[in-house]
Amino acid sequence: MSLRFIAKDPNSPDGDSPTVWVDERTSDLVIQGWKIDTDTEAECLAVGNIPDHEAVVRVPARMVRALREACDVAERSEDR
Repeated sequence: MSLRFIAKDPNSPDGDSPTVWVDERTSDLVIQGWKIDTDTEAECLAVGNIPDHEAVVRVPARMVRALREACDVAERSEDR
């Protein structure tokens, strides 16, 4: 498996989401988050279309540390 688990939201009531991984083959970040509401979607669509093969998710601010770690892992992977 090429996904390296970084972290799950420690405050998730079910322990299932949000989650951050790094694809060790491509250095892409893989993020599981909450579905956005219609107001957030409307604001995103004001900037441009959201293609059918893409999704906008919300990740809580408390996951910033996990995202930073994932970015660091991804950068190190690209440097190899």
